[in-house]
Amino acid sequence: MKEFNRLVTEQMKTMDRLLFLQSELERCQEIEDQLKEIQQGTKLESVQIEIKKKKEELKEIQHIFEKQTEEVIRSYQEINVTAG
Repeated sequence: MKEFNRLVTEQMKTMDRLLFLQSELERCQEIEDQLKEIQQGTKLESVQIEIKKKKEELKEIQHIFEKQTEEVIRSYQEINVTAG
């Protein structure tokens, strides 16, 4: 049960990072839209680079979250097999 709790705690931390990155990505995209409207080329390029980085990081964290979910499920199943 201790391992299961540890895995769930780690997954919650990852979920927090995931949600934070998603909100940061949305914020950057809003800035991108605003800059497009006022056609600030250099600033726009900088924001687009930031958006690309955030998307890559988000993809990595989603992958980590999926792996953690598999670990949590596996740990939970082991607890049930042992208890049952």
